[in-house]
Amino acid sequence: MTRPLPEPILRGQPCTALAPMQDVTTWEFMKVIQEYGSPDFYFTEYFRVHETSVLEKHILYSITNNPTDRPVFAQLIGENLEYIQRTVEDLKPHPIAGIDLNLGCPAPKVYKKNVGGGLLRDLDQVDRILGLLREISPHRFTVKARIGFEDTEPFERLIELVNKHEVDLLSLHGRTVKEMYWADVHYDYIAHAVSQANCPVLANGNITSFQRGAEVLKETGCHGLMVGRSAIRNPWIFRQMREHFAGEPVFQPTLSHVYVYAQSLKKALHKPTMPEQNCVNKLKKFFNFIGLSVDPEGQFLYEIRRVRTFDAMNDVLKRHLLDKGDTPFANEPYPGLVARPNRETQVKPLSQALVT
Repeated sequence: MTRPLPEPILRGQPCTALAPMQDVTTWEFMKVIQEYGSPDFYFTEYFRVHETSVLEKHILYSITNNPTDRPVFAQLIGENLEYIQRTVEDLKPHPIAGIDLNLGCPAPKVYKKNVGGGLLRDLDQVDRILGLLREISPHRFTVKARIGFEDTEPFERLIELVNKHEVDLLSLHGRTVKEMYWADVHYDYIAHAVSQANCPVLANGNITSFQRGAEVLKETGCHGLMVGRSAIRNPWIFRQMREHFAGEPVFQPTLSHVYVYAQSLKKALHKPTMPEQNCVNKLKKFFNFIGLSVDPEGQFLYEIRRVRTFDAMNDVLKRHLLDKGDTPFANEPYPGLVARPNRETQVKPLSQALVT
């Protein structure tokens, strides 16, 4: 029997969630996002499930020492029923909102092991896993998936399995596994899932701003929005969504606000035991996203990608953010700053896929 989800922060509004991102949605990043306006739900990085796996301590810490005021779901990635059951039993004593199954990770090193997005090639095993998790999951049981592996052939049956096993929430990224993050998002498939699934559906994929989120809600009829990489770039996005949906003035950050955010990231992610170069490189991964909305020429990105020391990093942050503090921070990434490799899609428009 499905369980009701926790209420959104503001009742009557669409639900929002921070997407689980490996090496990003750590305790530290969750704490930073909390400072700028929490989503309604958080999902952990995935716990790896295999023969010798144990609960990774740093991921478990984000549950046992939840730095937010919102529920946290524990995400699993794996395919062996025995090991999945063991992992869920290990998680039961901890304050999780529920269990989330990863059926969407597009990293080749993951899907080649027949886990994450790779499981979409083996829906018989997905059927068995969903049945087990429905039986043993404490609280709620949710799924994070893509619309297919190489094409959308598994899509219809996946929705049937979601209904069969009474999944409590489906977070659906509107691309196939092979499309990674570069193809256009197929929101028509998300809309179809909304019409067919017996549970709430969160739309995921290219929710780049509160305006885009409102468009996707209208286009898909989804119950809420899951935001991933755009929340790294713009940690105010969940606050902006709530203000927009409430008909209130929407907060517009400036580059001085972004400078403070950058300092928050530095403070949260820096560990005294970590070599300076390693910490700088870790921060650059976050600043690569922030830089997409700093200046249309990409000068901030060009310079921040080349720093090797904290002193050099601080200089770039000061010149491009603090010294230009009154400049608005763009809601969307500037055109031309996001690399989009040429990739052919094998996804048919939904109207064709349903009749062929």
